[in-house]
Amino acid sequence: MVFHRNTLLELLDGVQTFESEVYPQKQDLFQSLAYDQTPPTLFITCADSRISPSLITQTEPGELFLIRNVGNIVPAYGNMVGAIASAIEYAVGALKVKNIIICGHSNCGAMSALIDLATEPDKLKHMPTVRRWLHNAEAAAATISDLRAEDVGPKDVRDLAEANVRLQITHLKTHPIVAKALSRGELNVQGWYYDIKKGRVYILTEDAKTEHSVKEAIAILRKNKNPNDV
Repeated sequence: MVFHRNTLLELLDGVQTFESEVYPQKQDLFQSLAYDQTPPTLFITCADSRISPSLITQTEPGELFLIRNVGNIVPAYGNMVGAIASAIEYAVGALKVKNIIICGHSNCGAMSALIDLATEPDKLKHMPTVRRWLHNAEAAAATISDLRAEDVGPKDVRDLAEANVRLQITHLKTHPIVAKALSRGELNVQGWYYDIKKGRVYILTEDAKTEHSVKEAIAILRKNKNPNDV
């Protein structure tokens, strides 16, 4: 049975545990982070509450610079000048991150909504902002055309989630600061798909509808790169 901290009192109780038990165990780490950050990785993922980037990657505070939003979307440069674009610009330009990960996931509500919108354009009329936001993922939905929402299964949602990750990588590369860093060999960009139920991450290739397990991806990196860069 999953325990949820549903009330403000329960959340504050959790904070108290952090202050009295967790913080003292990692006091040196937090004090080293008090005035500066040098995260090597920008991690872009969905706002879904089931996704815990630090848990999945087994990283500590200070190692991941996070961007989270509905559908792990990165609008193409110039389409929406706002929080996402500015965070990317800051991560690459100021923090000099070396890696950018875009991570989609199983049972994604944003992907299910895209499928519904294909046959029910008014599906999200009560959430107009969400509807406009999902416009940035519609090209991915075109990959599963002629599919009725009632016929959609888990594999279809997964296919769309993976197609969306690839689309957002394409959008990411339209940002000038990212394009420049890539051209200089200063940045690695990778797409992931996280299966919540299985606890597995799959590494997506950009140029084909294929994927690798983490074990396979590690082997490829070790084979193709300088060991000091892996």
